[in-house]
Amino acid sequence: MTETLILGAGIVGLSSALALQERGHSVALLDRQQAGMETSYGNAGIIQREAVEPYNITHHLPTLLRYGLGLTNDIVYHWRDLPRLLPALATYYRYSEAGKHAEISKTYAQLAYRATRDHAPFIDASGAQDLIRRDGFFSICRDQKAMDAKALEADYLQTHYDVPLRVIDGQTLAKEEPAITTQLAGAIHWCDSWSLTDPLALTMAYKALFVRRGGQLLQGDAMSLTPEGAGWAVTTAEGKITASDIVIALGPWAPDLLERHGYRLKMVWKRGYHKQYDVTDAPTRPLHDFANGVVLAPIGDALRIVTGAELTRRDRGVNLKQLRHGLNSARQILKVGEERPDDVWFGHRPCLPDMLPMVGAAPAHKGLWFNFGHGHQGLTLGPTTGLILADMMEGSAAHWTRALMPQGRSVLAH
Repeated sequence: MTETLILGAGIVGLSSALALQERGHSVALLDRQQAGMETSYGNAGIIQREAVEPYNITHHLPTLLRYGLGLTNDIVYHWRDLPRLLPALATYYRYSEAGKHAEISKTYAQLAYRATRDHAPFIDASGAQDLIRRDGFFSICRDQKAMDAKALEADYLQTHYDVPLRVIDGQTLAKEEPAITTQLAGAIHWCDSWSLTDPLALTMAYKALFVRRGGQLLQGDAMSLTPEGAGWAVTTAEGKITASDIVIALGPWAPDLLERHGYRLKMVWKRGYHKQYDVTDAPTRPLHDFANGVVLAPIGDALRIVTGAELTRRDRGVNLKQLRHGLNSARQILKVGEERPDDVWFGHRPCLPDMLPMVGAAPAHKGLWFNFGHGHQGLTLGPTTGLILADMMEGSAAHWTRALMPQGRSVLAH
């Protein structure tokens, strides 16, 4: 019998495995395909130290109206899918009320404060230092009105959470990012966030470190999980494997497995897309073009355009609306060339309506542990929640992490 089996080999599952290995635990990882090829692959490659408040649903009626009329690119939706999505969205909206969101952010900020610090030992041990840019990223502002509004938001974050940042004008931005071809009003420079030259390569480096430390990688279907004796059993390509402890790190697929074991979980799946393009004079760091709902990230020798959120069923086909808008807006400020021949990627960000990842012991099953629901911040928070989970499994978690535990969470019913 294996001591601990982790279901899901994305960045959250791998980080959980590394954290447990460091404590001397025997760990195996199971995934249905190669590690890191799902949600962990499709991101913009930013470890967002500045992300101290989770993304909420605005209660600003004019903005909601713009969303409803389809006038923005950061969020799109489909009327036909709303009946199925509304229960989770309604809960998400309630938790987004200003007072509730402020309370949630107190816990969320504790996670964000640790993000780069918790990645650093794994980066060093895996030899992945060359993948990391430690010079932050820019939220660009195309006009002065946007610049003034963004500067106010930045001042709030700096004052309330001590987030390191710079507010820079268009001239300074042009000097620091000469790849930008158009004069912009300025930018917010989020100084302490890190970015990756290749997000998949970091996941592969963490996987290689896990194997070097004696970890076992298995291919199989997490949905085959069943109780067996004092533990659990899963069917793999090599046959049945049993474990005393199971960690569910399945991201957007966690509700599917939990339903089989009597748990009903509310989740909002925010679909995101990316496509990569040839680029002349790539930016030196990612550019968050918030007005157009995209991140323009230099990945390898290409420019990756990463979209905001599409609210749709997971089984819906590809919708290129956000990518087309993002490409047109990118070509207004950068020398973007032809698309790369790889397919359009899309995946689903697993957002819990109360906006906190779910980390801890299952309420009604001994030996079953949760670590999922990171929303947009799986890459950012993977090592942090992995280390917190290891503390919880050893009975030594900090008091503030109780807010992450499944017990009492209204988004989970049994």
